Amino acid sequence: MLGPRIAGRYLVAKKSHAAVNVISAISLAAVAVAAAAMVVVLSVFNGFEQLALAKLSNFAPPYLMVAPDGAMIADAGEICRKAEGSPAEGRGKTAVASTRVYPRLESMAFAVADNGQGRMAVKIVGMTPDDLAASGIHHAIVDGVAAVSSDSSVIVGVGPAMQLGVRAVEEMNSLTVYEPRRIGRINPANPMAGLRRARARVAGVFQTEDEEHDCATVIVPYAMAENLLSAYGEASSLAVYPAGGASPDRLKRQAEELGLRLLDRVEQEPETFRMINVEKWITFVMLAFILAIASANIISTMSMIVIEKRRDMDTLSDMGAPASLLRGIFTWQGWMIAAGGGLLGATLGCLMVWGQATFGWIKLGSANPQLMSITVYPVVLRGADVALTLAAILLVAMLLTLPIRALTRR
Repeated sequence: MLGPRIAGRYLVAKKSHAAVNVISAISLAAVAVAAAAMVVVLSVFNGFEQLALAKLSNFAPPYLMVAPDGAMIADAGEICRKAEGSPAEGRGKTAVASTRVYPRLESMAFAVADNGQGRMAVKIVGMTPDDLAASGIHHAIVDGVAAVSSDSSVIVGVGPAMQLGVRAVEEMNSLTVYEPRRIGRINPANPMAGLRRARARVAGVFQTEDEEHDCATVIVPYAMAENLLSAYGEASSLAVYPAGGASPDRLKRQAEELGLRLLDRVEQEPETFRMINVEKWITFVMLAFILAIASANIISTMSMIVIEKRRDMDTLSDMGAPASLLRGIFTWQGWMIAAGGGLLGATLGCLMVWGQATFGWIKLGSANPQLMSITVYPVVLRGADVALTLAAILLVAMLLTLPIRALTRR
C-alpha cells in the first residue's frame, strides 16, 4: 500500500526543523507513558483483588449453597447427602463424586466473658469439625488450637479475644453466648427467659487478616448453634468443597436442582470485590482520559508535519495523486505514532509488572512492617487488561483521524 509506505518514510525521515522530530518523539513518549501507567495500575488492582481472595481462603469455602430468598435451609442433612452424591439418594447422574458438603449456621449473638472482663455483640458461625478442618482456618490460629467439638469448645477472632479478655489458657478461656429465642412467647416480667444461652471454652484464637471475620466472629460447634437458634436440622448455608474434577457449571446445576443458589468466593463477599472493581475501572477511565489528552499532542505534531510536507503534497497532487491518498498518508502517520507509543508503553508496563512481581521493587510504607501481611505492592498481570489498554489506544487513534483529515484539506 502506497499510503502507509510514504507515511513510514515521512515518520523516520530527517525533518528540515529539528523541533519537529523532538515534538514527534514527545508525542510518542506521552502515549507510551499513559499506556504503561494503565497496564501497571490495572495490574496493581488485580494484585489487591487476589490478595483479598487469598485472605478469604482461611474462612470462606470454595463454594457456598444458599437459599435464593436468604431463608434458612430446612432438612440440611438430607440436602448435604444429596449434594455429595450419596448412592442412597439415587442421584448418581448429577451428583459430583467425592464432593464434601457441610451445613453452617450463622447469626448475631451476645457474648459475655465469664471472667467479667468484657461483653460484646458477636457473629456466631456454627461449623462441624470436618468443615472446620477443611476450611484451613488452622493456618490462621495465633493462640491455642483450631477445634470445635460437642464439649462446647469454640475458637474466636482476635477482636472478641481482646475485647472479652479471653485466651486459650485455663484461667481465661470461658465465655457465655446469649441468643434471643426464635420460637415461643417472651414474658416481659422475665426478659432473661427470652434468651437461650450456652457456656463455651475457648480452644483457640484466629487472625485471618480479614477485618470482618477477625473483629466479631466466634466459631462454635454446629450442635451448639442448633440449640441456641432452635434450628434443629436447619442451616443458613451449605459449605461445598468440590472434588478435583468438579466444574463450577456442574455444581451450579446441581444447586439449582436442589432449589439453592451457588456462590463462589467472590460472590460470598460481594461488597469487598465490588469496591475493588469500582475503584479499578474509575481509575482506568481517568487514565484513558489522560491518554486522550496525551494523544492530542499528535495533532500538533501532524500540523507541523503537514506544513513541512506541503511542497511534497503539491508535487504528488500534480502527479495525479488523489486527495484521499494525501489524507491517508498523514492519517497513517498519526496512527503509527499512536500505535508505536501504545505498544512501547504496554511492553514497558508488562516489564515493570514482571519486575515488581519478581523482585518486589516498590515496598508498602509502614512504621512497623511486622504488623503487615505483605511488604510489597501485589501485582498480577492479565492479558485482558493489556488487550483493553491497546483497544483504548486504538480507539483514540481512530478519533485522531478526524482532526488529521481536516488538516490535509486543500
